[in-house]
Amino acid sequence: MRKEKGFSLIELLIVVAIILIIAAIAIPNLMRAKMAANTSSAAASERSIVTAEVGYSAAFPSIGYALTLGPLGGTWAVQCTPSSATACLIDSNLSTNGNGAGKSGYKFAAVGSNNGVGTGNNQFVTDAYALAVTTGTTAFCATDDGVVRSQPSSAAATTQTTVYATCQGLNPLQN
Repeated sequence: MRKEKGFSLIELLIVVAIILIIAAIAIPNLMRAKMAANTSSAAASERSIVTAEVGYSAAFPSIGYALTLGPLGGTWAVQCTPSSATACLIDSNLSTNGNGAGKSGYKFAAVGSNNGVGTGNNQFVTDAYALAVTTGTTAFCATDDGVVRSQPSSAAATTQTTVYATCQGLNPLQN
């Protein structure tokens, strides 16, 4: 009688079962880590937008805060040249939101306005919301007071809230 070398079917099935159990444990943790990274990136991007708005207002006092994110950044194809239309203060991926795809699973917006005092845009509100529940579950916003606020809710995270008073009513982001 000849002894065969190799693995039996039972041994191979046991190895496959062990791999599947490890994958079932690891994949949800990986998704949570990715969502946490996206959320952290969105909060940091909100801070960058606030800093850029303040810099834009200082550089162009007759305009005040930028009307949208577009003037805060540059363009994709060419080297950025600072002007009131392309201030080069934030990355073009953030200012154009990846041409609709967003950044790190979040979509960003900013609105500058005049509250009836003086000339130019003397207030702004910016927000970030998740493109899907799988990319994040926290919505962020900030106003000209420089405080980034958050709303941890999967329902709120997928809608834009660029309303100044709404943002002012949210809780400040806890660091």
